[in-house]
Amino acid sequence: MLEIDLIEKCKNNDRKSQMRLYDMYCDAMFCIAMRYVKSTDDAQDVMQEAFIKAFQKLNQFKAEVTFGAWLKRIVINKCLDFLKSKHQLQVSIEETNIQLADDSDWSVDEEIDVSEVKKAIETLPEKYKYVVMLYLIEGYDHEEISQILEISNSTSRTHLLRGKQKLKSLLKEKEYGKRY
Repeated sequence: MLEIDLIEKCKNNDRKSQMRLYDMYCDAMFCIAMRYVKSTDDAQDVMQEAFIKAFQKLNQFKAEVTFGAWLKRIVINKCLDFLKSKHQLQVSIEETNIQLADDSDWSVDEEIDVSEVKKAIETLPEKYKYVVMLYLIEGYDHEEISQILEISNSTSRTHLLRGKQKLKSLLKEKEYGKRY
């Protein structure tokens, strides 16, 4: 059965189709939730809430993007809502010294692997960490990030620029730490 047919059945409240769609996406959505909330129990709760919302709002899905991309955005928004409710996400609204970020240069030393980059991202200040994660890991652009985090486009760019600078600095420290 094609995914679009499955989605149409889900729109008609077909529970078996909803379960099949859930099974298709639950592992990937759990991994996304874990990147943000860090606790297995919390990630499962957030993921469940996201699926419930997705099934409730399924009539709003217009297939302009893939279902997975649409669902991923719901999961990320639920994660950020969860973090806000726990006061773990406090993004400063506007910064007075706005700079435009050069998003193109993300190069690091070849000896640094992806797991080291992810660990370094986790140590970034909150206002930079979530912009960097949404941009670098999730693949959102500044317009999408600004909507998700409820910040301006220029603030998103500034936080990305500063987060990238901080990230490179952290990775450089790690690199020099290895050599001495």
